[in-house]
Amino acid sequence: ETYTQKESEIINKNGIKGEDIKGRRDFRGITTFTIDPDDAKDYDDAISIRDMGERKFEIGIHIADVSHYVKNGSSLDREASKRATSVYLVDRVIPMLPETLSNDLCSLLPNKDRLTFSAVFIVDDSGKIHEEWFGKTIIHSKKRFTYDEAQKIIEKNDSQDDFSKELFTLNNIAKKLKKERISKGSVLL
Repeated sequence: ETYTQKESEIINKNGIKGEDIKGRRDFRGITTFTIDPDDAKDYDDAISIRDMGERKFEIGIHIADVSHYVKNGSSLDREASKRATSVYLVDRVIPMLPETLSNDLCSLLPNKDRLTFSAVFIVDDSGKIHEEWFGKTIIHSKKRFTYDEAQKIIEKNDSQDDFSKELFTLNNIAKKLKKERISKGSVLL
């Protein structure tokens, strides 16, 4: 067992404390979920959506705040710098961080509070951005979707599924934003 594993186990055991939340915008009461491949091991990004009325929506893009736990110059930081990134092989993943962090405290698992960095936008249903905000947040993901699950709900166009309204809204706004990007000369691959 390496020192970084022990360090990460201590961090993971301590979890999120009250002082960790201070100064963060609280998104725990806002509909938030992840959408990842079927075989994903860590969930480092999530999306939130809240209807603001008057055809406007607050959309948040949340990224796990690893820097809260991996302090500059720590053994975890030095080891992560050596690895530079997680490596995905056919049969396994070699994570940049020890699994106790990458698959738990720094993973945006459903039904758990997690610390994040976020980009938050007030967007109308035509895709026009009215406000933007960037900063530290805390979220509570309500569901983990796979790409296939989310796509099936969107294609089925059935409002009986959990979060179908949110997925429809996000998909419609994304289509309008994509169309605008293309009209401005963006090349999509």
